[in-house]
Amino acid sequence: MPLFTDQTGREVVIPSHPQRIISLVPSQTELLCDLGLEEQVAGITKFCVHPNNWFRTKTRIGGTKTIKTDLIHSLQPDLIIANKEENVKEQVEALAAHYPVWISDIHELDSALDMIRQVGTITGKAPQGEAIASRIADRFHNLASLPSPTENAPAAYLIWREPWMTIGHDTFIHDTLRRCGLTNVFGHMKRYPEISIDDLKKAGLRWLLLSSEPYPFKQKHIEELQAHLPDTSIILVDGEYFSWYGSRLLGAPDYFLSLFRPDISVI
Repeated sequence: MPLFTDQTGREVVIPSHPQRIISLVPSQTELLCDLGLEEQVAGITKFCVHPNNWFRTKTRIGGTKTIKTDLIHSLQPDLIIANKEENVKEQVEALAAHYPVWISDIHELDSALDMIRQVGTITGKAPQGEAIASRIADRFHNLASLPSPTENAPAAYLIWREPWMTIGHDTFIHDTLRRCGLTNVFGHMKRYPEISIDDLKKAGLRWLLLSSEPYPFKQKHIEELQAHLPDTSIILVDGEYFSWYGSRLLGAPDYFLSLFRPDISVI
């Protein structure tokens, strides 16, 4: 059987054209669908909401961090696709003792494109993976060729409330902010740091983005924050376009422009 190296540097023996795949990552589940693996995917998480018909019909094996091991054993997968950040190390290691587990590790667009190509290859869908990755790369290239819609304006992206949490420089979202032409004011920090209203007030923000996930920010939170930041443009954004690193990236550049330059398109 072929030997592959995943994005964490682990060598994994995976059967050619695996027929019982379990995905532990929502954005990679959507990719498996777009690669044409309807028949091969046996299990997904309860957060794998795209595509909707898979969410309604595929076996759900728990959450990304609360895997139901017994249910996975019952499905007898010949490939499990996981992610270093989104899944729990100990749970993934326990599964790897029984099944081939390929782990992605994504921090920016280039590693996302590499993941798409590699997942295409290990699932027997290399041409489809290459086509998706190339289309995404072209669209982000076109986005970069446009005048910056936000002129590198100072910005912050919130993912949680009570406590307020944002994103640091070593995250995929940091890279997507940069590609929107925004400067992450908390880019000197790591991962997902807690911050305060005072931190936001001192940052000189022109833009504050409130994500739809994992915390479901609403209009009332804009009003709450606007009282502290009267000169900042505060908007609700679809977190999937900023943080999902699979085939959803196909629509991300146009979504970014819809937020900041709705008069133009990359396509």
